[in-house]
Amino acid sequence: MTLRIHTFTPVRLGRYVLQNRLVMSPMTRSRAKPDGTPGDLAAEYYGQRADVGLIVAEGTQPSDDGQGYLTTPGIYTAAHVAGWKKVTTAVHNKGGRIFIQLMHAGRMSHPDNTPHHRQAVAPSAIAPASQMFTATGMQEIPAPRALSTEDIHQTVADFRHAARAAIEAGADGVEIHGANGYLVQQFFAPNANTRTDQYGGSIENRTRFAVEVAKAIAEEIGADRTAIRLSPGSPLGGLDEGASGPDLYRHLVAQLNKLGLAYIHVMHNGDDRLMADLRAQWKQALILNRPGRPREEIGADVASGLADLEAYGQMVLANPDFVARLKSDAPMNQADHTTFFGGTSQGYTDYPALEVAAA
Repeated sequence: MTLRIHTFTPVRLGRYVLQNRLVMSPMTRSRAKPDGTPGDLAAEYYGQRADVGLIVAEGTQPSDDGQGYLTTPGIYTAAHVAGWKKVTTAVHNKGGRIFIQLMHAGRMSHPDNTPHHRQAVAPSAIAPASQMFTATGMQEIPAPRALSTEDIHQTVADFRHAARAAIEAGADGVEIHGANGYLVQQFFAPNANTRTDQYGGSIENRTRFAVEVAKAIAEEIGADRTAIRLSPGSPLGGLDEGASGPDLYRHLVAQLNKLGLAYIHVMHNGDDRLMADLRAQWKQALILNRPGRPREEIGADVASGLADLEAYGQMVLANPDFVARLKSDAPMNQADHTTFFGGTSQGYTDYPALEVAAA
């Protein structure tokens, strides 16, 4: 319990003061309507979990090109804005804060999953050598189309537009998904980015797209409502950042720090030296996610000063009263993996809170 005391104290994040230092990680649930509008239960789902200091909503595409998976939400049409408004209202009515994560899947997509059924786009025309679930089952992901310079500028504009739409929908801010093998991180990896223009080759060039997206969004909605998630060294999506990977992140975080963003959200993949360097470089709030962190270590990174907040996924997914259970040392519900993606209220809004479980 000693470690956790720190997690229940308020913390400033951008323009907000959060009620505690616990964060709900963004988790794809694939329950949106066919047009990308959040599903009917989404407001209840997120509202149930509003006792964490910050909710980062599931990856949300900023354009038709940005969609990777079936029934993921978007935030670029009037219908999307109206749907997300119900979600943000539910969270705010419970006293919570919510950022919408902007996720462009890049090459991690299949034409059958997107509204326009077009070839995916990426830094270079290199397939990820993996499969994608579609309405007709698992299919090989085809090679994407390499973005032209004009396409890149349009994609940055798409992110800007989506960020504005998120604010119109009542979100407190947006988190750029620069992790987990999707478009932004694809620019970082030499095995996915073989460009010879200003977006490929050197570390500065491979980070250019991420910085341009962050700058555009900060200009549109304010740096103190703009954030980014990073996963240094993550091989998801077939990416290999190579020997220069750690230095790339040191350069990137230094550049992002100049923008005064609300926070960076880092997935710690085991490189303690790099994590310490990023902590030293970054002057705003830092959210740390350690995959598989055991319950008894909750609060350890806040207590040590390595992070300002800690992010949790499955434990928050399965426990709408996650904070209350931590404070009382109550047992946690276990997540049902079979209901993670798609489906109904089962495994989504029906996890019992403590008082329901006791009854």
